[in-house]
Amino acid sequence: MAGADVLPVAVFGCRPRVAGGVCFLEEQVVLHAAGAGCLRLHLEHKWHNFIPGTEKSRGVQALAVSPDRRFLAVSEAGGERPVLAVYELTAERARLRKVLAADELPARQTVSLAFSPDSFLLAAATAPPEGHLTCWLWEKQQLVATLKKILPLFFVPQVSFNPQDNTQVCITGNGFFKLFKYSEGYLKQMNLQRGEPENYLCHAWLSEEEVICGTDTGKLSLFETGELHWEKRIFDLCFFIFKSLSFPNCISGVSSGLAFEDSGLQQHSVPQISAVAAYSKGFACSPSPGVVLLFEKTMEKEIYKESQEVWLPQDLFSTEPKKSGRQDITCICFSPSEETMVVSTSKNQLYMFTMFSTKLIRKTSYFAYMNFPLHSNSITGLDMCTWKPILATCSLDRSVRIWNYKRNTLELCKEYQEEAYTVSLHPTGLFCLVGFADKLRFISLLYEDMNVFKEFAVKKCRECSFSNGGHLFGAVNGNVIQIYSSITFENVTNLKGHTGKVNDTKIVSCDTHGAVYEWNLLTDKKESECVLKTCVYSSISLTYDAKIVFAVGSDQTLKEISKSLIQHEVPAYDVVYTTVAASRSGRMIFVGTSLGTIRAMKYPLSLKKDFNEYQAHAGAVTKMTVTSDDQFLLTASEDGCIFVWKVHDKEGGGVEGQELDYAEEVLIMRSDIDEKAIQDLQICVRDLQTESEYELRLKDMYCEGKIKALEENFTQEINSLKTKHQILEEEKEKQELQHQVQLSELMDKQAKEVQQLEFDSHQKLSMENEKYQELQVKSQKMEEEYEKQLHNLEESKTRAVAELKEHYEKKLKHKSVQLEEAKGKIRKQIEAHEEMERQIYEEGDKEILELKDKYERQLLEEKESNIQLKGEIGVLNKRLNSLQKDFKDQNRDIEEMKLEQQARQGIIKSLEKDILALNTDIKKRTETILEKEKHIYDLKMKNQELQNFKFVLSYRIEEFKKQIESRENDIETMKKQISEMEEELEQFRKESIELKLKITQLQQKQKATAREVHREMEKKQDMETLIKRFKADLHNCVSFINDSRKIKDNIRELYSKYVHQSDTVTEDADLQQQYKKQQEYNERHLAVIRKKVMKDKEMHHTAYMRVIQENVSLIKEINDLRQELRVANARVHDLQAALRLYKHKKAIQDTAVLRLNPQMECENVIEMQQLEIQYLRDQIQEKGQALNCPGSVSFDQKSS
Repeated sequence: MAGADVLPVAVFGCRPRVAGGVCFLEEQVVLHAAGAGCLRLHLEHKWHNFIPGTEKSRGVQALAVSPDRRFLAVSEAGGERPVLAVYELTAERARLRKVLAADELPARQTVSLAFSPDSFLLAAATAPPEGHLTCWLWEKQQLVATLKKILPLFFVPQVSFNPQDNTQVCITGNGFFKLFKYSEGYLKQMNLQRGEPENYLCHAWLSEEEVICGTDTGKLSLFETGELHWEKRIFDLCFFIFKSLSFPNCISGVSSGLAFEDSGLQQHSVPQISAVAAYSKGFACSPSPGVVLLFEKTMEKEIYKESQEVWLPQDLFSTEPKKSGRQDITCICFSPSEETMVVSTSKNQLYMFTMFSTKLIRKTSYFAYMNFPLHSNSITGLDMCTWKPILATCSLDRSVRIWNYKRNTLELCKEYQEEAYTVSLHPTGLFCLVGFADKLRFISLLYEDMNVFKEFAVKKCRECSFSNGGHLFGAVNGNVIQIYSSITFENVTNLKGHTGKVNDTKIVSCDTHGAVYEWNLLTDKKESECVLKTCVYSSISLTYDAKIVFAVGSDQTLKEISKSLIQHEVPAYDVVYTTVAASRSGRMIFVGTSLGTIRAMKYPLSLKKDFNEYQAHAGAVTKMTVTSDDQFLLTASEDGCIFVWKVHDKEGGGVEGQELDYAEEVLIMRSDIDEKAIQDLQICVRDLQTESEYELRLKDMYCEGKIKALEENFTQEINSLKTKHQILEEEKEKQELQHQVQLSELMDKQAKEVQQLEFDSHQKLSMENEKYQELQVKSQKMEEEYEKQLHNLEESKTRAVAELKEHYEKKLKHKSVQLEEAKGKIRKQIEAHEEMERQIYEEGDKEILELKDKYERQLLEEKESNIQLKGEIGVLNKRLNSLQKDFKDQNRDIEEMKLEQQARQGIIKSLEKDILALNTDIKKRTETILEKEKHIYDLKMKNQELQNFKFVLSYRIEEFKKQIESRENDIETMKKQISEMEEELEQFRKESIELKLKITQLQQKQKATAREVHREMEKKQDMETLIKRFKADLHNCVSFINDSRKIKDNIRELYSKYVHQSDTVTEDADLQQQYKKQQEYNERHLAVIRKKVMKDKEMHHTAYMRVIQENVSLIKEINDLRQELRVANARVHDLQAALRLYKHKKAIQDTAVLRLNPQMECENVIEMQQLEIQYLRDQIQEKGQALNCPGSVSFDQKSS
C-alpha cells in the first residue's frame, strides 16, 4: 500500500481554446478548464477546488454546466478513446456520475456540449471529418438520437438547446445554421436555410425564438424562428474604433490604456466575431482581438444598439504593453445576477469586468485580471525557498513570476526580452538566479519589482541552483558546472567531466549521457560516479542526508543510486518519468510523468506497482519540488499550469511538521524610496492645490450667487415700491374724502356708547347689592340654626360623647373663623369693587373730556391747515389707529371686570356647598358611633365563649408537645442510619474507581504490546528487503567468479554492508522470544483481572440495590411524619390565636368602657392580629426547617 497521499489545494493556470471554457456556478464561484481537469475558484475568498479528469486524460476539449448548476459535462482527450463524462457539483468535492460511450459511434473528440433546460438531455457535437450530432439521456447512459456526418470537414461546430424548449437544438457551422426538433428518437430539421452561406463561428439564444450568430466576416445575424430577421456588420464600427486609436486627437480619452498599435490593427482590419453571449438586456460579442462590445435592445428599427466597449488592459509587466492586449477572446460568460462578466483568451488569461448601467459610465471601459496574470507557455523552471512561503517560476513566455502558495497570490511578475530556461531561489527569498538565452542573471526581489543585480556570461544556462546555506550557487555552462560565491560573485571552482549537457546541478549532477557524479567542492574532484549510457537522465533528487540519489530518465524507470551503484530500479509501466522529488523526512518519493500525472510512493521502494497516481497536468511535468517542512508539493508542466499539493503521510496520519514562522522582510531600492517620497509630496501639493482651487471656486460661486440674489431683490423691491407709491396716492385721495364722514360718525357712536355703559353699570351695581343683602340674611339664619342644633346635641349626648363634642366644637370654631375670614374677604372685595367703579367713572369722565378737547383742536387745525398738510394724512391715520386700540383696551377691561364678578359669585356658591357637606358629615358620624357600640357588645359575647374553650385547648397542646418529642427522637435515629449508608456508598465508589484505573492501565499495556508487534512486523519486512538486496549483490559477485580480485573486493563490500546487520538479526530473534513470553503472561494476567472485576461489579450492584430500598422506606416514613407535624402546627396556631384574641378583648373590656375614636381602635386591633400571625408563621418555618434540613440533605446525597 502506498505511504503518501496528496491533495491539490491551489492551481495557477488556465487551459485555452476550450468550448465553453469559463462559466459561473455561483455569484462568486467561477469554473474554468485548467490542466487535465477543471477548477472551481472563489473570487472573494480565493479558495481553489480542482476537479481532476478521468484516467489517462490529456485535457478538457469542451465543457458545459447544466442550467440548475448541479452537473458538469466534460469532453476529454487522451487514451485510446476520448471520454465524455458528467460530474455532480453539489458536494464539496465533485463526484463522477456517468461516462457516456457508444460502440456505433467513431472514436472522435467532442468539441461542443450543451444541456437541455431540464438538465435531462445532453447534446454533443464531435470533431470532423465525421461530424456527428448526438443526443444523450445521460442519467441512463442512453444514446437517444444521432445525426451522422452533417458537419463539413475541418470545422469546429457549436451546439446549444433552446432555453425554454427541451426538444429544440441549434447547431451552427461553416455555411449552415440549422434548428432540430427531437421527437421519438429522431432529430428533425425545422428550418430551411436561405441566402448566401456564411461561416458562423458562434451563436447564443436571446429568447425562445431569437438566436444571434457571429461570422468570420464581422457580421451579426439575428434569426427568429429559423428565419433571418436582422443583420449588422461590425466592420464600420471597428474601423471607427481603430481610427480613433490611431489618431487620439480626434476622440479625447479613448487612446489611454488601449492595447493596440497601428501596425497590429492593420493585420486585423477584417473583424471576426469569435465569441458571443446573451444577458437580460441584450448580448455581448467580441468582434476583434482585445475588445468586447455590449449591445442592448431598443424599440427602433435597429433592434440592438451598441451601448459600451470593454477593452483588455495593458500588461504593465510586459516588455511591449501595447501589444499585450492582442488576445483572441474565446469565451464570454455572465454571473447569475449579471453584475460580473468574465472572459477567457487565447493566451491562457482570465479577465473580469463589473457591469454598470450604461447611462452612468462612459462608453469605453477596460477589463481587469480575474486574479492575476498567468503563464501562457511551457514552464521551464520552478524553485522554492526556506524563509518564505513563495515559489519562483520561469517560462518560455519570457516571464519570471514569484507566487505565494499560502495566500494563493502572485507576488511579483516581470517579462524580459529573452526566454528563461531555469530559475533558483535563494534560501532567504530575497534573491533569485535566472538562466536566460544570453546570460545568467542574479536578480534582487524588491517590494514591487525585480532588479538585475549582477550578470554572468553563461549562455543558455539550462540548470542553476543555490547551496543549502545560500553562500554558493552553481550554474551549467555547456558541460561544465561553474560554482560562484553569492557574496563576492567570484568563480570559486569549475567541475568538469560530463560528456553531455548537464540537466541538474548540486553536489550531485547528472547528464544526458547516463552519468551521475558526486563532487567534492573542497578538492574540485569527483568522489563517485555511476554511468549508464543507455539512459538519458532528465532529473535527480537527493535525500536530506545526501546518501541516496534518485534519478529518472528515458528508460522508464526510477533509480535509487547509492555509493556509485544502482541499488533499485522501479519500472514506470509504459510511461516516461520526467522529474523526481524526495521529501525531507525520506519516507516519500514523488515522480512526474510525461502524461502529466503525479505518482506518490513510499520509501523504501517496492518493485511492485505500489503507488498513488493523480491526474493533474495536460502536458509533461517539467519541474517538481517539496517544501522544506514536507507540507506541500509544487509541480509545473508544459501546459503552463502550476499545482500546489497538500501532502499527507498515511503511515503517520499526516505530515507532522511544525508551522514555520516565515520571514516578512522585503527589499526596496533607495531610489524607489526617494521616488515614493517625491510622489507623496507631489500628491500632497496637488491635493492642496486642488483644495485651494476648490475653495476659491466655492467662494466665487457663493459671492456671485449672493450678488445675483441681491440684484434680484433690489429690482423687485424698487418695482414693488413704485406700485405701492401709486396705490398710496390713490388711497390718499380716497381717504381725504372719507375722513370727514368717518369723524362725524365716530363722534355720534362714542356718545351713544358712553350713555349705554353708564346705564349698564348702574343696573349691575344694584343687582349685586341686592344679592349681597340676601346672602347676609341667609348666613345669619344658618348661624342661628347651627347654634340651635349644637345646643340640642350637647344636651342629648352622654358623658362618653363629651370629648367628641369638644372635638367638633373646635372644628366649628375653626369653621367660624374661616367664615369670618371669608366675610372679611368679601367685604374687602366689595370695597375694592366700589373703588374700581369710582375710578372707572372718574377715568371715563376725564378721558371723555380729553377726547373732546383733542378732537375740537384737531378739527380747528384741519380746517385751518387742510390745504397745507396733505402730506401728513398718513400720520393722522396712525393716530386714529392708536385711538381705536385704546377703545378696544377699555372694552377688554370692562369684560375682565365682568369675569371677576362671575368668579366671586362662584366662590360664594362653593362656600354654600361646603356648609352642606359639613352637615352631612355630622349625620354620618353619629350613625357610625351607634354601629361601633353594637360591634363592641358582640365582641364581649364572643370573648365569653372563647374563655370556655381555653382550658380544653391548653390540655391538647400539652399532649401534642409530648408526641412531637417522641417523633423527633425517631428522626434522629433515622439520620444516623442514613449517614452510615452514605459512608458504605462512598466506599463502594472508591473501589469501583480503583478497578477502572486498573482496567485502563491494562488497556494501555495491551496497546503498547500491539505497537511493538507492529514495529516487529516492519523490521521483518525490512529484513526481507535486506535479504533480497543481499541475494542480488551475491548474484552480481558470482558473475565475477573468474576474476579473483573483483570477487575479493565485492565480498569485502558485502561484509562491510551486511555483517553488522546479521548480528542484529540474532538479537532480534531473542527479543521476539522474550516478547512472546511477556505477551502470554500479560494475557493470562488480564483474564484473571477481568474475572475479579466482574465479581466486584456483581457485589457492588447487589449492595447498591439494598441501600436504595432502605433509603426509599426511610423517605416514606419521613414524609408521613412531616404531614402529621403540619396538622399539629395548624391546630396549635388556631388555639394560640384564639387565646390571644380573648386576652386582648378582655383587656379592652376592663380598661376602656368609653372610647373616643372607635375607628382608630379597630385599626390597632388589626395590627396586633397581623403581628401575631407573622410571629406564628416564623415559628412554623423554624420548626419545618429543623425537621426538613437533615432528611432532605441525606436524600439529595443518595439521589446523587
